[in-house]
Order: sequence, then C-alpha cells, then structure tokens
Amino acid sequence: MSKTECHEGILIWRKSSYSIGNGNCVEAAAAHGEVIVRDTASPARGQLLFTAEAWDKFTAVIKG
Repeated sequence: MSKTECHEGILIWRKSSYSIGNGNCVEAAAAHGEVIVRDTASPARGQLLFTAEAWDKFTAVIKG
C-alpha cells in the first residue's frame, strides 16, 4: 500500500495486480494511516476501514 496515497484530499484507488478485469475485485486507498477498501463493481455500496497495521497483517496472511 505504500504506493497508494491521498493526494490533495482525493483518494487514489488501486486494484490488485491479480485482478482479471471482470469487475469482481476490490480497490484500496490509503489516507491518514488508514486503508479504505471498496467493491469495484459497486463502489457506492459502502467501504471497509482498516488501520494500516491491521491491513498489513491481513495482506501478510493472504499472501502467506
């Protein structure tokens, strides 16, 4: 997530490099020490909020 950032108050969303482009993926953005995750196909449905530490632990487990 180090490449994802909030630039001048605008979230910069990133998709996983494993996304196959069919819309069935999630996007993540980082801002102020937190990571926000949303559904790519339905971004208005809601978002999940993680601390940066919790996100790092989560991604370490799924990469494991």
